Amino acid sequence: MTIVNNLAIIYNKSMISYAPFWVTLKQKGQSTYTLINKYGISSSTIDRLRRGKGISTAKIDDLCRILGCRVEDVIEYIDD
Repeated sequence: MTIVNNLAIIYNKSMISYAPFWVTLKQKGQSTYTLINKYGISSSTIDRLRRGKGISTAKIDDLCRILGCRVEDVIEYIDD
């Protein structure tokens, strides 16, 4: 909970999951190796995906273009 100007704001724990990305990657017959070496996706982006950290919408766009998929095939919003 955070107090801002005497107003209590409660933040829900919500998150973006990249679980669909790993499923899509496998279904498309690609690997992180090909993403890095053939398509120029940085290893730090792959690491961020593995750890569930944020990536830019530009990177999500790149992944969708490379994998020929939709955004929902890369990320999923999970509300706790």
